[in-house]
Amino acid sequence: MIVLVAAEKGGVGKSTIASNLAVHLAHHGIDVVLLDTDGQATSARFVERRDEAGILPPVPCVQRTGEVAATLRDLARRYQIVVVDAGGRDSREMRSAMAVANLLLVPTKASQADLETFPKVNELIGLARGLNPGLKASAVLSMAPSNPVIREVEDARELLAEFDQLDLADTIIRDRKVYRDALLVGQGVVERDNSQARAEIQLLAQEFFEFEA
Repeated sequence: MIVLVAAEKGGVGKSTIASNLAVHLAHHGIDVVLLDTDGQATSARFVERRDEAGILPPVPCVQRTGEVAATLRDLARRYQIVVVDAGGRDSREMRSAMAVANLLLVPTKASQADLETFPKVNELIGLARGLNPGLKASAVLSMAPSNPVIREVEDARELLAEFDQLDLADTIIRDRKVYRDALLVGQGVVERDNSQARAEIQLLAQEFFEFEA
């Protein structure tokens, strides 16, 4: 299975979601690999820090740029799940990955500036499905305000309902400091003591992957 985590805009928690899903899957005995196609190499540096600290289970990571479809097909033959961290922009990497992915997760903040990228994202998914009709696509509200009185999340749900090429995930990833702290030391939040963040990643994985949680 190939899972692409991609967005039209940077700073939406893409690498955070990709790395945390990979760690969670690894803890459940899934043979998983991270493919980092982003020039910023956030996921690759995350894995380097994890390896240096000797944190188990290990999460292998491969870095590739440009046309990545052939690399993904090869990795998908060797691993159960490939998690792709793509750059925060419309790129050759993102488009070539969309042509072979099984699942596309599009993190977005619940802000107008971020949500304004979705007409383009919706169009790209439609184009990708011309080559890859089985592609499943879901937006994931990420770095959402933790204050429940803020209406941004509800407003985002209403706006995203207008787009026909992707669904909205039930799971919401909130803006929590533990995600940033964990990333800097090569850990997933499932390896930390923050039960709220841990539950968010567990719920996101349960929503999209079939395995015993």
